[in-house]
Amino acid sequence: MKKSENDKQISARTEMKERIVRTALEDFQRLGIRAVRMDDLATRMGISKRTLYEMFKDKEELLVDCILLSQQQIQARVKEIYYQSKNVLEVILGVFLFSIERFHATSKLFYDEIKKYPSAYNMVCARRDSDSEDKLAFFRQGVEQGFFRSDVNFAIVNELVRQQFDLLIGSKFFSQYPFVEVYESIMFTYLRGISTERGAQELETFIKEYRNGKN
Repeated sequence: MKKSENDKQISARTEMKERIVRTALEDFQRLGIRAVRMDDLATRMGISKRTLYEMFKDKEELLVDCILLSQQQIQARVKEIYYQSKNVLEVILGVFLFSIERFHATSKLFYDEIKKYPSAYNMVCARRDSDSEDKLAFFRQGVEQGFFRSDVNFAIVNELVRQQFDLLIGSKFFSQYPFVEVYESIMFTYLRGISTERGAQELETFIKEYRNGKN
């Protein structure tokens, strides 16, 4: 059955909206949120400002859709890493490498500025809270596999790590040290502290190869 003219218009509008979100997400991550003006985005997309504002009432509404797309992309990649890995530690280290890639591709301004957009930032926090439960179950699985210590309260440690990042993002600390270097230091210290002897051996092998690959 042929599409009606109305169906074609809806399909074209949906496709255009998806293209705008993909383009805006790239710009927000590369330049920071404040640097991306709606007028400039409309020009880049080859559409009128009126068309853009018909789809998104303001930048924050657009940013919310961008965050949703980003979360979907992250979830898809993490799922891929999970199915490619042989154990919990491999998954965690694979996600670590993926996170490093994302940090390199994302301006520090993006992380600083998102807190100024409540709808988008609340969405990030809600997803992070939801992910925390999955992380705890995952670490318990790591205990069963012999990689992580059984005497660790992962709920406390996980919250401490999260609080560290929250305190450091937006602080002057990152004018002294690169974000990626701070992330590496926190994560490696965290993983070393919770690992069994078996887990520590595999972790140190990974860290050595990782650092050699950076040189």
